[in-house]
Amino acid sequence: MIIVITSELIMPSETDSINQMFQEGLDLLHIRKPWISRNEMTEFITQIDEVFRSQLVLHTHYDLGKEFTISRFHFREIDRKEGTYKPFAEENMISTSVHDIATYNTLEKEWEYAFISPFFPSISKKGYGLNSTIKEEIKHRNNQDAKLIALGGINQDNIHEVFEAGADGVALLGAVWESEEPLKVFKKCRNVLMS
Repeated sequence: MIIVITSELIMPSETDSINQMFQEGLDLLHIRKPWISRNEMTEFITQIDEVFRSQLVLHTHYDLGKEFTISRFHFREIDRKEGTYKPFAEENMISTSVHDIATYNTLEKEWEYAFISPFFPSISKKGYGLNSTIKEEIKHRNNQDAKLIALGGINQDNIHEVFEAGADGVALLGAVWESEEPLKVFKKCRNVLMS
């Protein structure tokens, strides 16, 4: 499974790149734009081809799910701890984020998958994840209910290591959006997985 997470800021031609990535086999797109208004979010979603709406995952403005028939929602660690996700857990697919394998192992069946980060040192957050041991920790995984999606520092050169370590999928962020050619980077990563 390949997931792309949006940049926090609106990027030039971003939705064009997103539509092209979906055409090239992107599984899911996480719309993580914590600072945009509901109207900006509406505008952003309408620029993504309707045929791909079922593959969108909202991190904010969850109420737009009904309007756009989006049934995938991502909740931060704090939302999980406070239980604010519960109203969405019934009829939707929900995901969350963790930062160690011990927390991941405690996740209940209701979570479709969890991002675990930082897998490698982050591309978008310089200096973050330099001492991460997640790649080694994965061998202590004992939760088979929620898929484990690696996040952090993943690019076409190391993506194969993620699956060798035992992850079920990858989430790309910095490698894609910090590149001059986001689509090209996505295709390279996907090609490595397909080969």
